[in-house]
Formats: sequence, C-alpha cells, structure tokens
Amino acid sequence: MTLTTPTPMDIAARRKTFRQLHEAGCFVLPNPWDTGSARYLQGLGFKALATTSSGYAWSMGQPDGGLSRDEVLAHLRHIVAATDLPVNADYESGFAIDAEGVADSVALAIETGVAGLSIEDATGEATEPVHPIAVAVARIAAARSAIDQAGGDTLLVGRAENFLVGRANLEDTIVRLRAYADAGADCLYAPGIRTRVQIEAVVAAVAPKPVNLLVGSASEFTLHDLAQMGVRRVSVGGALARSAWGGFMRASRALAEQGRFDAFAEAASGAELNAFFKADLPKRRMR
Repeated sequence: MTLTTPTPMDIAARRKTFRQLHEAGCFVLPNPWDTGSARYLQGLGFKALATTSSGYAWSMGQPDGGLSRDEVLAHLRHIVAATDLPVNADYESGFAIDAEGVADSVALAIETGVAGLSIEDATGEATEPVHPIAVAVARIAAARSAIDQAGGDTLLVGRAENFLVGRANLEDTIVRLRAYADAGADCLYAPGIRTRVQIEAVVAAVAPKPVNLLVGSASEFTLHDLAQMGVRRVSVGGALARSAWGGFMRASRALAEQGRFDAFAEAASGAELNAFFKADLPKRRMR
C-alpha cells in the first residue's frame, strides 16, 4: 500500500489551518524526516510539521544542502502524503540564485501540497555568505509572486541567515527581516538568535507579522517564556534528527570500539513502537 495523495480540498484546508495558527498564540513546529517520525509527531498532538533539510539529507547519506531540487520536491510530496497536518517546507535557498529561478522553484514546491515554505538568504559562499540585500529582497518578492499566481494561500517565510553564517549582526538582521516583510513574507525567521534581547528585538521590529524561532539545542527558555516574548511559532530544525543520530552513534561506537552493549539501555521500547504504529495504521489514508 502507498500513501494517498491529499486532494486539493485537503490541501486548501491545511493551508487555511496553518495560516490561522499564525494569528495568535505560540505553537511548536517539529521537524520529522521520514514517514515514521511524521506519524509519531502527529500522534503526539502537534498541530503542524516542518521538514528539515539536514535531517532528510543525513538519512540519505548526504550533508545538509547536498540534495537536488528534484530530490527535495519528492521528499516534500512524501511528507505531505504521510500526515494529515499542514507541512512547512524547509526549502533552503530556493535552489536558485536569481529571482526568476527562485520563482520557478517555489511554483514547483507549491504543487507538492505544502502549507508554507521558507527561503533563505544564504549563498553558501564563504567570501559572501549572504546575498546583498537588494538581491535577497528580489528573491523574496519573486517567491511572493509565484505564490500569488498559484492562489496565494501558501505561507511564505523569509529567513535572514546572518547568525548561522558567522555574521551575528542583529541590526543588519532586522533590516533584512523588515525588507522581507515588505517584499511579501508572511512570517519572519532569523535562525541563530538566542538571547531574550535578540528575540524581543526581532519580534518588535517586524510586528505584527509573526516570528519563527529556532530552538535547536538545550535552552533556558520554555515555550511559555517564548510566547511571552511574542514568538508565534517555534521550530527545532534538525535537532530531533540529531537526537536520533546521537543515540545511534553512541550505541554503534560502543559496539565498534569497546564491544559493549550498554547504550541499548536507553533504546526505545520495540513493544511501544509496535503498539503505536499498529494503532496508527487505521488512521492513515491508504490506497
């Protein structure tokens, strides 16, 4: 049996729900990388999911950013079909440099049924790690145009990558996020900001548009704390995938290097996993 592709009515409903989630409150947007992780997160009651470029790349034996656009699009279709929840696409840099290429890529992503997608301003080049702001704005505007031409219901996230590429400049980050908002981004995202001062400054700068915060490592803040700061949604990037890899690496290294099995003491219960997926099967739309 294969997963059933959601109908256009299903996709429209998911996109509507996703937009409504951004109107008030604060929600967690966890990042699965395959069918099992997506179904388990849905089973825990999360309201929406997001893909993780790194988590999926690692599962395919590639570094983050090592997959082609076609491979990522196939993955988006798979995750959208695997869950009943809205899915936000980690769409990296839009798989293009120029605005026209970004627009083409965004149009293809929309066809997968995602409820939202993000476009980064990182270049991947060490000498100039982020696009000049005029280029970056043109790329967001092109993404906005592609979404509008497709009906306008897919949520657009504008990402300022400064803090992830060694340019921890809050002032420039805010300038960029405001420009992306003006260019049509529905939600703003500055992965790498961590302190209360940084978070509150970003939230205030782009208000009333919602802000996504990345929490990819242990944090002093709770979800309640972040909501009080005005954060609208929280994603975890590749953190869940890295957590899974952490357990796998510890156990496999203990076997390879010491001939020890101690790490299995922290393994998930096979009976619990079997029980969850057995109960989940009837809930999945199959054909």
